[in-house]
Amino acid sequence: MAIGRRSVLTGSATAALAGMAWPGGASAQTRRTLIVASGQDIPNFDPHVATGYSPSFAFRNLYDTLVAVVGNPPRVVPQLAASWTVTPDGREYVFKLDPAARFEDGSPVDAAAVKYSFDRLLRLNKGNVWMVAGVLDATSVTVIDPATVKIRLISPFAPFLEVLPWIWVVNPKVVEANKGADDGQTFLRGAAAGSGAFRLKRAEAGNLYEFEMVAKPWRPNGGNLTGAIWKITREAATQRLMVQRGEAHIALDLTSEDMDTLKDRPGVRLVMEPDFRTFQIKMNTQRGPLADRNLRKAISYAFNYQGMLDVAGHAVLMQGPLPNGIFGFDDTLEVYRTDLDKARDYLARSATPKGGVTLTMTYVSGLEQIRRWSLVLLDSLAKLDIKLEVKQQLWPEFSGSTASPATTPDFFPIYQTANYADPDNLAWAGFHSSRNGNWSNPTYANPKVDALLAAARSETDPAKRVALYKQFQQVVVDDAPDIFGVLELRKLALRTNVQNYVFSPVAANIIDLYPLSLG
Repeated sequence: MAIGRRSVLTGSATAALAGMAWPGGASAQTRRTLIVASGQDIPNFDPHVATGYSPSFAFRNLYDTLVAVVGNPPRVVPQLAASWTVTPDGREYVFKLDPAARFEDGSPVDAAAVKYSFDRLLRLNKGNVWMVAGVLDATSVTVIDPATVKIRLISPFAPFLEVLPWIWVVNPKVVEANKGADDGQTFLRGAAAGSGAFRLKRAEAGNLYEFEMVAKPWRPNGGNLTGAIWKITREAATQRLMVQRGEAHIALDLTSEDMDTLKDRPGVRLVMEPDFRTFQIKMNTQRGPLADRNLRKAISYAFNYQGMLDVAGHAVLMQGPLPNGIFGFDDTLEVYRTDLDKARDYLARSATPKGGVTLTMTYVSGLEQIRRWSLVLLDSLAKLDIKLEVKQQLWPEFSGSTASPATTPDFFPIYQTANYADPDNLAWAGFHSSRNGNWSNPTYANPKVDALLAAARSETDPAKRVALYKQFQQVVVDDAPDIFGVLELRKLALRTNVQNYVFSPVAANIIDLYPLSLG
């Protein structure tokens, strides 16, 4: 089956919406193909290497995990593990695997596959390994029998079950057959070895990715989809029009203006819900002018926060590095707000007391909201006689630029979505030095912050955890590594014929295709 770039929306999407036979398909079976419009490419299909919402969408549908997270409020439910037990000290977990679980090649998902996957993640030390850094080591996962796996933690880790939905289980047989010299990384960059309900059928970088339902999904209670297309659409306004016209079923990157325009449109369902997604403008704290903390503080006071809020629409300002309302959030924290007298005072203490420098900022192409925020920053910096150069990049180039301080721009704006509803998620990913060189925390490193976060993730006493996270927030605000931005309502648009979609505040844009149906 071949579909040209020009025909994918007018042909495949329309056919999917109408429930008609797929153009050019050899089978007479009615095909129901869901079209998801997103501004981000999928740069890598290795579930132990890549991070970000676009690859995580692929992983969630190509692979399975021991447990899953669903609903609002989010709850952990069985997936590969049919049941589990935990020792009273919170250190040892024993999982009984679902005997029905099968990889795409028909082989069972057994305890050896679970151990192989955890060991590979730790061995590569990439991707979502940060979630279990210092919690697991090479001896942590043991096979009791083919249907039973035990995981022994190095130290207690309060949100352990909540991170497991992001530790994907691969088929050892397939990976070992394609291991090469890099532990299968080259192979899995463009292929899958999972047990998920979908397989990767087609990959056109920069254009679309097609997923096809496997012949016999092992999980019960699936919807009626036969496939899905991740359609890369850079402009939010184009995504809005696609949903409005019925050329896409779900749009993921909409602005407040898009949502207002779509309100009361026939055939469109809008989702605007609070979740733990932050927007910050990170600064290069290791190289260039912003390695100077006084300059970072000057910029933090010069920034027009009301202007950012006006652009955001349905949002509130952040009060420090954690989202409002999450466990451990300090609502008494004093944070930066626009004060030009303080901005000029800190500028005078910096290595560039009169400004006169030019700084750089990049953002992901098509994210109109961030483009507008870059203009707010440009105008704010002008008051300190600092110029700003802004450029767009595609996601692979944007995320890849953080590999070293030398390639990281001065300002690096990111959305950070909580994969689990615990402060460890956003705090560790965004501020622990082990994440340096990754898009979630390109350059910021502070030994005191590292120590506080390590202590907080292993502390089992809730009151002590809160105290540690409050200290963390105070230290980070004093360092001013980010311009702490806004918490927006999650904004999604769906066609009304998309059935069985349930919003969850955890990774709301990483759509689980399996339960969905097209009416």
